[in-house]
Amino acid sequence: MTARNPGWFSLLLVLVIMSCTIMPIATPGAKAPPGVTTTPGVTPTGASATPAVKATPSANASQDVAVSRLARIANPQVVKSEQDDLSAGNRAFSADIYQKLRAQDGNLIFSPYSISLALAMTYGGAQAETARQMAGAMHFSLPVERLHPAFNALDLYLESLGNPGSDKQKTPSGESGQDFQLSIANSIWGQKDFGFLPAYLDLLAQNYGAGLRLVDFAGAPEPSRQVINAWVSQQTKDRIKDLFPQGTIDENTRLALVNAIYFKASWLNAFYDTNTSDGIFNLKDGGQVKVPMMVSGSAASSYEQGDGFQAVELPYLGETTRMVVVLPDEGQFDAFEAGLTAEKLDQILNGLSGTEIELTLPKFKIESSFNLSETLAGMGMPDAFDSSKADFSGMDGQRDLFISQVVHKAYVSVDEKGTEAAAATGVAVGATAIQNPAVLIVNRPFLFFIYEQKSGTILFAGRVMDPAK
Repeated sequence: MTARNPGWFSLLLVLVIMSCTIMPIATPGAKAPPGVTTTPGVTPTGASATPAVKATPSANASQDVAVSRLARIANPQVVKSEQDDLSAGNRAFSADIYQKLRAQDGNLIFSPYSISLALAMTYGGAQAETARQMAGAMHFSLPVERLHPAFNALDLYLESLGNPGSDKQKTPSGESGQDFQLSIANSIWGQKDFGFLPAYLDLLAQNYGAGLRLVDFAGAPEPSRQVINAWVSQQTKDRIKDLFPQGTIDENTRLALVNAIYFKASWLNAFYDTNTSDGIFNLKDGGQVKVPMMVSGSAASSYEQGDGFQAVELPYLGETTRMVVVLPDEGQFDAFEAGLTAEKLDQILNGLSGTEIELTLPKFKIESSFNLSETLAGMGMPDAFDSSKADFSGMDGQRDLFISQVVHKAYVSVDEKGTEAAAATGVAVGATAIQNPAVLIVNRPFLFFIYEQKSGTILFAGRVMDPAK
């Protein structure tokens, strides 16, 4: 039976590029760099997904926009092998960063795709050894001139899934999926009169649909912070407010790159409220908690019983995006988690096959917060965080920028209606077939992945150690 209950994903990714040393700022009225025009209060060409944001009453930062003369490429010429390479890299990065983040205690939620997308915009300005290290850590295997078009093609495809009336979001009966939305928006916020290179602005406009919104970080950092926070709140339907606390945007800030993804969907196969009842969830340390357990009843799904685990796939309305729940065998959670590689993840996703299953799954809600600076540096890109070695001269023609911090926050809630999730990342850069139904009772720690099936893109990943927390 098809669900009609709304669930939600909301994903936000923000990169803030800041300077450690105060850079010279041109006097008011200085001309923009060659090849760049400024138009007050206008959404930049190629940035239809990022409507102009009105300032809050106290936000008197500039609303000018530095517009690249090049529009977003609406039909990038990307071959399937390039798209496959990009998605494979995303899954490899998902597994790598999972191995780093799993060291923290308790529940976990993060968005590998959004981190990759925002860092790709930053990578567009990286040069020499800094670029080589970033490509290795992020698993960007394509040549730089093909990577950004591939990201563009993937973004456009993902956003097309949420277009009203799209065949991709219709139910098997042909009904339009009113409970499925997916939108992606990029924006860039830069210090007015700062010398950003036109070539870098063109790259972002053509491949990410983002024009440079001019604000006065140097003279009015607090109003600038409020304007960016207002855009964040707008793009996430008020799911994330005040993303940047006071003090995180200051007079040294030079550039902020922001990506927001909003996803709203229902389960394809409903969990019914009447089937939910309290049950026991067994913790890894031997303890137990009582939590609401949802029961699906017998429904067609995809299931896998592999070496040391069971997995089930839960499609959302339209069957383009799915949640995969992976339950390691009893007593084997640590060993399974430690052995999770990109190859293992691909094996799980490719090994699922259709069957009927009776699923019992706890309702859960998770919030996670990370500073990813040391994590990413330790994954093979240390120069990007080193003011004496970083080379982001592709942004402004100078070797005066470096990443000072990367902060990621995420939230997910799963219940009978569907899923609600939100994530935020801040990057600061400085200058210088079966007869009987299978039965799966998820009553101990498990992993989950939310992915788009056709492209193989991992949107969210996490684990549930204690659904009561």
